[in-house]
Amino acid sequence: MNRRQFIKASIVGGGGIVGFGGGALLLIDGANKNELNIDFALNKLAALSHENLMNTGKWNPQQIFTHCAQSIEYSMSEFPAHKSSLFKGTIGKLAFTAFSQQGRMTHNLSEPIPGAQALSFKLASNIDVQIALNRLKKALIEFDEYQGLIAPHFAYGELTKKEYELAHLMHLYNHLQEVKS
Repeated sequence: MNRRQFIKASIVGGGGIVGFGGGALLLIDGANKNELNIDFALNKLAALSHENLMNTGKWNPQQIFTHCAQSIEYSMSEFPAHKSSLFKGTIGKLAFTAFSQQGRMTHNLSEPIPGAQALSFKLASNIDVQIALNRLKKALIEFDEYQGLIAPHFAYGELTKKEYELAHLMHLYNHLQEVKS
């Protein structure tokens, strides 16, 4: 189920997720929790640095890496646009909780961050891809070392740094499903 479908189902289903309580966890198959750390992600990205990358979805690798870097950078500054407080406190919180329990997320992989600088849709060269990949690695390292205030997420609202790390990594890994060598 992708993020948009989850949100729509949550609206229609009302308290369905809350009603399932702990039993809902039995329906969710877990991801490898050892992969949900920045060091693992950096190693994965380093391996991609030496590959000739192509995409299987709408966005090319340069757009994917730029999009993921934007999300990480905004968490240390401020997202340009937000869902309503009501949304973030209800559906956004439920979505993040469900994704966290799964250890992975699925969402529309060609949906930009609301209000973010537009991604370039020109044909990306290998150099463009490497620049975007380096930006992403730099953002992950900076986030890992970041000691300042964490900005509220545009859809999930207030997150701790550890929750944000989990959100960033699940987001990245979801997008990497469309990057092939």
